[in-house]
Amino acid sequence: MPELNPPSLATHETDQRPLTKRTPLPKLQIFIVCLIQFSEPVTATVIYPFINQLVRETGVTMGDPRKTGYFAGLIESAFFLTEALTVLQWGWASDYLGRRPVLLLGPLGLAFTMVSFGLSSRFRALLISRCLQGVFNGNIGVSKTVMAEITDSSNIADAYALIPVVWMCGMTFSPVLGGVLSRPATQWPNIFGNIPFFDNHPYFLPCGVAAFIALCSAMIAFIGLRETLPLAIARQAAKRKQRAIAHSTKSDSNSTALLVDQYATNYGSTNMDPLCERDLTHSTVPERPPAFHTLLVPQVLIPMSSLAFLSFTEMSCHVLMPLVYSTSIPLGGLGLDPYHIGIIMGTVGILNAFVQIVFFGRIIRKFGPRTTFIVGQMSHVVILGLYPLLTFFARRAGRVDSKVWAVLIIQLVCNTSIVVAYGALQIFVVNSAPSRASLGATNGMAQAAASLMRSIAPSFASSLFSFSLQKKLAGGNMVYFFLLGISAIAIRISFFLPKHPRSENR
Repeated sequence: MPELNPPSLATHETDQRPLTKRTPLPKLQIFIVCLIQFSEPVTATVIYPFINQLVRETGVTMGDPRKTGYFAGLIESAFFLTEALTVLQWGWASDYLGRRPVLLLGPLGLAFTMVSFGLSSRFRALLISRCLQGVFNGNIGVSKTVMAEITDSSNIADAYALIPVVWMCGMTFSPVLGGVLSRPATQWPNIFGNIPFFDNHPYFLPCGVAAFIALCSAMIAFIGLRETLPLAIARQAAKRKQRAIAHSTKSDSNSTALLVDQYATNYGSTNMDPLCERDLTHSTVPERPPAFHTLLVPQVLIPMSSLAFLSFTEMSCHVLMPLVYSTSIPLGGLGLDPYHIGIIMGTVGILNAFVQIVFFGRIIRKFGPRTTFIVGQMSHVVILGLYPLLTFFARRAGRVDSKVWAVLIIQLVCNTSIVVAYGALQIFVVNSAPSRASLGATNGMAQAAASLMRSIAPSFASSLFSFSLQKKLAGGNMVYFFLLGISAIAIRISFFLPKHPRSENR
């Protein structure tokens, strides 16, 4: 495993030194961390293909389908709101207690809360379960910290390229999971038709599978995940040496009790205690986590703000996708069912994962993270600007025809650059940490900002969608025009990022 130094992510544009051979990634640890990260998109988005139908079936809309967006958005936002409220605490806890215990608790809690969501049939119970899912997912920022701690400047870009890949794999798998496995008694009558449980809980099966994935990731992490917090590693090493010295002392006492009686005091004071003291105070052990106010500096706040806006615009687009798809054509949608919505969203994820795996590293090395991020942020303008055209063609044809599919394909292609933008921006976030000891808190604060925006975006976008339809604002398209304005602000803020990630020498 590479030395636990703070990562320097400077690209070829900033590093004038000769290129060195890249350190091989610690594959097993990377795999386990990615598996834990995989639980977030799966549990967060598995409900998207069926949540609008589920909300209508609870009766909370009082039979008015135009109100669906208000309540569906509330459930979608609850996950990210509670995540935002807890992610910073998880980050600080990992800086003191260690990364491993924090990462083990998250997926274990997600498994139980997903089961609770699948068994719920009332809106209030769904909302509570969703909030608890966000709480246990608040440790996701810690996994990004671990990524930084098990890599060095030669391979961290390759490791961080996997983060959006994992996210998109989850975004690929979970919508298909939610769409294909929802209402199994109806879709798969030969297998589930005679089981009353699935008639009473038609959306439990996809939630149960998501819970099983989270539980498996917790079990694998328990077996194979290693601690990476340098201070915690030093403490563990000191304890092992104490036990070894105590065992050696006990063995000597059994054979030479008289000598030990004579020199016991000197042995304990000159060998064991100073040795452990040196282990805990040696210069190779990093300082303790700094005060919170040390993170409130421009080098941290600028990347954090960019991540917040990216999260808001990306989540707004992601929430609008199934909402527009499920809304009837006369009201301004496409009238698709959960099955086809899941297939389309899964296709988006496959395309994004392919681009991440094959092209991400090359794009970052060729264009740099700043340019890559700005282009990704601009893609939101194209996606949002095409929605009015999408609904116009669908209304004119009265169905989803070839013109509608052409617009859909353009939107799906634009999604690929957004996911690349996440990986590029994470490079700035990691390098913005004032010190190695503040890496967990920095990642936690950035994740909190992103989660807060993700908590606001679903309710905001879906509610504005419903309000635009009810009041017929701009022909029902006001939501897209409003989000276009926010995207323009986000693009302007992205230009405040430094041209190159800061190269650290501490």
